[in-house]
Amino acid sequence: MKARIKWVDGMMFVGESGSGHAVVMDGAPEYGGRNLGIRPMEMLLIGLGGCTAFDVVQILRKGREQVSDCEVEVSAERAEADPKVFTAIHVDYRVKGRNLAPAKVERAIELSKEKYCSASVMLGTVAKITHTWSAIDEAAEAEAVS
Repeated sequence: MKARIKWVDGMMFVGESGSGHAVVMDGAPEYGGRNLGIRPMEMLLIGLGGCTAFDVVQILRKGREQVSDCEVEVSAERAEADPKVFTAIHVDYRVKGRNLAPAKVERAIELSKEKYCSASVMLGTVAKITHTWSAIDEAAEAEAVS
């Protein structure tokens, strides 16, 4: 796996992944940026959220669960002093589908957290990571509306 980061100007950089996708990163004005892109540390949180969401959906689909949506919200606290690492991260999952088995949703999240999500395992060595989740049943939602 490779990545290339190219300085554009000010504090703006373009990162390109080995698979050819690009993202703009920029700093806040107080650090010389123009606030035109995502911050590098935000990219880490997005990477964590994407990694674990990918796992959870894949595990549930393999278990024949009818998943229609998965939203992961990630929040973090950072150390006050440089290098300002993440000290605490909270991951909240909202998984939606038809007749979802809550035990399977919980197990998929556990498997991601403990075995499959490289980002979670890696960041968990420096930050305390907590999780919450909810399984939203579309069938029950539809009945409540009608």
